[in-house]
Amino acid sequence: MADLARTARVDVLLEGYARLPHVAGTVSLVRDAGRVVVVDPGMVADRDLLLRPLHDLGVAPGDVTDVVVSHHHLDHTVNIALFPVVPVHDFQSVIEGDVFTRRPAEGVELTPSVRLLATPGHTPQDVTTLVGTPDDVVALTHLWWTGEGPADDPYAPDREQLRQQRERVLDLATLVVPGHGAPFRPGAATPR
Repeated sequence: MADLARTARVDVLLEGYARLPHVAGTVSLVRDAGRVVVVDPGMVADRDLLLRPLHDLGVAPGDVTDVVVSHHHLDHTVNIALFPVVPVHDFQSVIEGDVFTRRPAEGVELTPSVRLLATPGHTPQDVTTLVGTPDDVVALTHLWWTGEGPADDPYAPDREQLRQQRERVLDLATLVVPGHGAPFRPGAATPR
């Protein structure tokens, strides 16, 4: 996205994992242009694992202005209520308190450096948060669980759609923050 500004900051608050029966989604913080966005405040072993890194970054839960959920699995949504009533963005709507406003996620601009993309793949309802930082274009996404994949996501209902969306994101991003793992730089070995 040539028109994506490059002024945002991304911090990974918690690197997710999927080591059954233990599962935690990757939780990220994006700050830009007065917006403080938490992406995927899902399952964690202890809520302090989210609140402590926020505090260490000088951010209180009441400072959060938006929440984005990559999809509606509990491991990515269960801690939304840690934050005040703010807009919660998903694939089809923005919800604030009891107000539901239908709108597709594709192209929604939260700030000049933060854009939502509809990227159905892991589920039909997936959203990728694309963030322009001074050094990278970062994709916060569940198109990958980790940098290793899995190549064939066991939840993906359409393998070809997953491949197409992965290619789309790889054409845009220089750094990927996956749903259950550490950030990675895409390369030839990145599952498509």
